[in-house]
Amino acid sequence: MSHEVYKMNGTQKSPVPFKLLYIAHSEYDRGWHSTSHTHHFTELFYIVSGRGAFVLPDREIPVQKNDLVIINPNIEHTEKSNIQDSLEYIALGLEGITFSLPKEDSQIGLFTYQGDREDILFYLRKLLHEVQQGDKDFEVICQNIIEILVIKLRRAKNITVQNNTPQQINQSVALVKHYINQNFREPVTLDMLAKVGNINKYYLAHTFKQDIGISPIEYLNRVRIKEAQTLLETTNFTIAEIARFNGFSSQSFFSQAFKREVNQTPSEYRKQFRCQNAKSKMAAT
Repeated sequence: MSHEVYKMNGTQKSPVPFKLLYIAHSEYDRGWHSTSHTHHFTELFYIVSGRGAFVLPDREIPVQKNDLVIINPNIEHTEKSNIQDSLEYIALGLEGITFSLPKEDSQIGLFTYQGDREDILFYLRKLLHEVQQGDKDFEVICQNIIEILVIKLRRAKNITVQNNTPQQINQSVALVKHYINQNFREPVTLDMLAKVGNINKYYLAHTFKQDIGISPIEYLNRVRIKEAQTLLETTNFTIAEIARFNGFSSQSFFSQAFKREVNQTPSEYRKQFRCQNAKSKMAAT
């Protein structure tokens, strides 16, 4: 017979208060990328399989299976898969918390998780299961699981966790914004976004505009047009192809939306960009 009792020393501290805004499981084919975007909250990505990169304004950071990426608030970034590889990851949106890495000034952290991979995947998949099932008090369980994950990160990587006071954002709005950034090329409607956010579409329209400053559909069009600008600058795709690639129902609707946002037609924008680019190259020589 054996009986062992372990006394707590009474010095444990409460975790830094924060809120889980969303958890997302994403799988993308080769050559996929999101559009460049920022968040008022921290994002944590765990790469389940495949290879890809996180693209910042000044550099590109390769990622692969078992990598953990932390992006603190207001850091512009894009996720993408490789041309040769697909990419699967689990992403968390965390409000009210930032991470600091030892001997590193960057607001983005990337490292391979050296702990028990099955352990961290168990917790992440448990989070997904709780959210998908939506049983009674599932949010309490999710919050507790996140606190466990944060403590494990602090143990494994000597990460400093700090409280912050970001712009408050509704959980459904954060989830819808994340969904748009990842799926702007697909057909998207307000009804679909309301289903994603598990919220009435009229209340979504109101809270989204209150938090972000524009309606969900306006935000969707801005994301699509921003990506279209990149394609106009860097490719020889036709206007019709760019409209189709970015989810617009027709070339004429794309041209109207583009001119309303940029004050130029797509053709005018491409011509002006190429003229300016040519002048810059001539000046450099």
